[in-house]
Amino acid sequence: MAEMEAKKEEKHSKRSSFWVWVMASVVFRLILVYFHKNLNLSSRPEVSTPLTSIRRLAEGYWLKQSSMSPYAGSMYHGSPLLLSLIGPLTVQRIQGKPNYLLCSLLFVLADVVSAVLIRATGQKLQTAYSQSLKLLELDNLSRSSEILSSGDVAALVYLWNPFTIVACVGLSTSPIENLAIILSLYGACTRLPSLAAFGWVVATHLSLYPAILIIPLIFLLGYGLDAPPRKLFVKRTHGKGGDNPSSGSSCQQEELLIQIKLPLTFSWKPVMHFLFWASVWSVYVLALCSLSVKQKGGLWEMFKSTYGFILTVEDLSPNMGVLWYFFAEVFDFFRNFFLIVFHMNILFMILPLAIRLNHRPCFLAFVYIMISSMLKSYPSVGDSALCLGLFGLFIFELADMQFSFFLFSGYVGVSLLSPVMHNLWIWRGTGNANFYYATAMAFACFQIILVVQSTSAMLNHDRKLRKLYVTKP
Repeated sequence: MAEMEAKKEEKHSKRSSFWVWVMASVVFRLILVYFHKNLNLSSRPEVSTPLTSIRRLAEGYWLKQSSMSPYAGSMYHGSPLLLSLIGPLTVQRIQGKPNYLLCSLLFVLADVVSAVLIRATGQKLQTAYSQSLKLLELDNLSRSSEILSSGDVAALVYLWNPFTIVACVGLSTSPIENLAIILSLYGACTRLPSLAAFGWVVATHLSLYPAILIIPLIFLLGYGLDAPPRKLFVKRTHGKGGDNPSSGSSCQQEELLIQIKLPLTFSWKPVMHFLFWASVWSVYVLALCSLSVKQKGGLWEMFKSTYGFILTVEDLSPNMGVLWYFFAEVFDFFRNFFLIVFHMNILFMILPLAIRLNHRPCFLAFVYIMISSMLKSYPSVGDSALCLGLFGLFIFELADMQFSFFLFSGYVGVSLLSPVMHNLWIWRGTGNANFYYATAMAFACFQIILVVQSTSAMLNHDRKLRKLYVTKP
């Protein structure tokens, strides 16, 4: 009895400490919001891109209110639904308060909700993984922090990540896009196809690249949450029946238990529900967009100014990516060829990763997001913030990952050097575009190392489980 009460008190203290950190992050953001003009983050190319800039959104809303197309003048390239949601907040002014205060509060709320959903997703993953190890009689390998669980760690990493804070305070619309992606993953982890479909449709509508997440979402709904390789469970089931023929009933009971907690076959019912709801939400979103731009160019102009703008890389202003400098230097004759090459790079990695990581769909989603954030046309720190937040979900499985300190130092170094190089190039005139592009290349290299090392560490973790299971008496 005393032990149970001690566990309850420990659980309560962990929960209360988590919410204390959440409230502290909110207060810290609100303090920075009041110094928004001094920080001038909304003009930083690492924070605001042509797709996520609040200034461009305010310009598009002004054009819409003036009975013109929001895409006139090639300023705004986002969703017309964002104009209806955030546009009115850009013109609201509170006397004596910072500009765009209401927008800042909305982005702070989006960050908090995203962190809560990441925490809930982490708890689901940790519970499912512990059950899988228990079925393999390897539950002694189940790791949990004495202070916080992996879900709490991931949520706090997302909230206190400097990239997340800068994107929020810098009035980038990235927190809204990240919330939609996290909502789709949470819906798939909780086996709610309608919620997963809603998040996926909204995320794809806002940014296009989350469309590739349909594969890990289908795996999550069809196979279930991340677990050790399924062939271990199949072997366990057959092995027990073969070792002792007289234990047929116990073998059948264990087989039934395994099928209940870890489905060995693909379940099509939730997947079909997901596809149905994805179709419904897609039609609904397109209908709303059609009403919004009905007399201002229609859906064709919307697609051309949003998805077409993303795929053709029309804006070559500096950002954290590697495409802007490359297409500024490439000959126009080869432009279309290299556009196909860069975009196909993402598609070529989808199938091999899906085959190799089908038993870990949530981790597969993390890898897909990392790859798209490296190769997308207009990346920002908000994309990296989401990647690092999802990375926290697997922090215990990836505890043996190599080059961790090197990656941490690299991220810090590039984050500090990037504004310095931009200042030397644009304002002081003592540098050139190569200075800033070098930091972008270094950042992309660190992201590549993170993807490769995390995937290798996860596969090594699975091999370790397989070895321990085979050699277990």
